[in-house]
Amino acid sequence: MTTALITGSTAGIGAAFARRLAADGHDLVLVARDTVRLREQATELHDRHGIEAEVLTANLAEDKGIEAVADRLGDRKNPVDLLVNNAGFGHRGRYLEVPMADELRMLKVHCEAVLRLTSAAVEAMRERGRGGVVNVASTAAFVPRGTYGASKAWVVQFTQGAAQDLAGQGVRLMALCPGFVRTEFHARAGMGTDNIPNWMWLDADKVAAAALADLARGKSLSIPDPRYKALMGAAKLVPRGLLGGISSRTGRKYGPRRG
Repeated sequence: MTTALITGSTAGIGAAFARRLAADGHDLVLVARDTVRLREQATELHDRHGIEAEVLTANLAEDKGIEAVADRLGDRKNPVDLLVNNAGFGHRGRYLEVPMADELRMLKVHCEAVLRLTSAAVEAMRERGRGGVVNVASTAAFVPRGTYGASKAWVVQFTQGAAQDLAGQGVRLMALCPGFVRTEFHARAGMGTDNIPNWMWLDADKVAAAALADLARGKSLSIPDPRYKALMGAAKLVPRGLLGGISSRTGRKYGPRRG
């Protein structure tokens, strides 16, 4: 039986990964900030699937939290076979409307934490000659969308570059780039979603299942839906200046409500 560690495990895509991996018989290390929700999740998954679910409370916007998770990933006596770097959040507002402290906190979670946790996991995995890492990014990585999109673009580039460097060493790395997924993400950021067309929404459980299938196939990039694959393919044909204008207008239409 293998063990998977999931950050941001109590909601959305992270919770979907936890459900799928538990159903497949994997033990889990569940990481989030809310201890109560973590314990409830661990109990539910243990009772339903008979797996062991360890709880690790950590805030990845703080060094202390990153270090605690990195230490767990580096534990050779209780190895982690799969890391899912899912923790993340969005901001309400465009560039210069968001306080600098909040922008830096986003980069801490989306970039620094992903780098440090991936490195901690991969070092131990490479010693054993096996393991996998899924870094959750976004289709926002492929369009000009401020700090959020920039941070997710970093996740994609870092993950694919690291995957190339580790080729042939038994460790798989993959960036997962979903589109709009029905989770708590937008509500937590204070973003309205009523105007987003129904066809653009993805199901979190299907996203997790598609991601794990793509990881098993050895892919370094997963866009888990034909609709978004087509959209991202079309985006490559649009000039960056025009794409930036479209992205900005879309952000205003689908972005945070005010008042």
